[in-house]
Amino acid sequence: MTTRRSVPLGLSGVALAAAGFTAGAFREARRQAGSRLFGQASVIDSSAGALECAVAGNGPPLMMIHGTGGGFDRGLLFAAKLRERGFRIIAPSRFGYLGSAFPDDASPMHQADVLVELLDHLGIERLPVLGGSAGALSAAEFALRHPDRCSHLGLLVPAANLMNRDPVEFTTMQRLAVGAVLGSDFAFWALSRMAPGQMIRTLLATDPALLDSVSADERQRAHVILDQIFPISRKIDGLRTDGFWASTPSPTAYDRISVPTIILSCEDDVFGTAATARRLAERTPGAALTVFPTGGHIWLGHDDDMADLIASFIRQTVQDN
Repeated sequence: MTTRRSVPLGLSGVALAAAGFTAGAFREARRQAGSRLFGQASVIDSSAGALECAVAGNGPPLMMIHGTGGGFDRGLLFAAKLRERGFRIIAPSRFGYLGSAFPDDASPMHQADVLVELLDHLGIERLPVLGGSAGALSAAEFALRHPDRCSHLGLLVPAANLMNRDPVEFTTMQRLAVGAVLGSDFAFWALSRMAPGQMIRTLLATDPALLDSVSADERQRAHVILDQIFPISRKIDGLRTDGFWASTPSPTAYDRISVPTIILSCEDDVFGTAATARRLAERTPGAALTVFPTGGHIWLGHDDDMADLIASFIRQTVQDN
């Protein structure tokens, strides 16, 4: 009897130990996320409330507006190669992300107007503005509404509804999974460790099989992008707003954008931004377009290529003007 009783008791002890380890690992992940974000950015008072921004590098300024699930840290990561190419990166957190406020009007139009206040605060008259994914909506509005402050526009894997349909088409099971993950720090943390490939496919719209064909640095970048979504609890308002604007037919008058524009995407982006990029190039006067055959929504394997194209485009059009 003693031996028989010891088996379930032993299993219970293992389960409790595993639960304790998991809880401890989760707490450590939250601590590390806080340490990663702490002290990198500053917050200014804007007409919409707090506006968070990080500045990194030396040279001519360039603003990188992050996409869904990001923050200033995602902007810094997406522009890291441009920093290596001599640009000073201005990376704001959009409305509802990390330390930035979430005003009643959190539209891309209002976001674009408030970013002008950031430039005023930093003493920057005019600069190139890049936007990735949902951040491309604010970047396009910035160029349209404030061409005197925007020297160049870059739309990277742009998440815009140009065909009166949501460009992100999830199955019922995917929607349930995304809803669960985006509603819980723990659920996101657990799934990103148990099924990172599936999370890269679903949330980063990138085929995880590409990880086997790219450099170690690019594999690491993919996992960092996924990890940067955590903690999800500090981004809920921004995520919901992005979901609304990405699925709403775009009101932006791309045909009236007057600054030099470059548009970049990847053919296999699960979110379908290659087709969007082509339509935007048709609508935007004089836009330069490049669509890579692979890379997904995070242009996996093409980070250097993207930086080279953008840097060359900016410097060439500056010389031409």
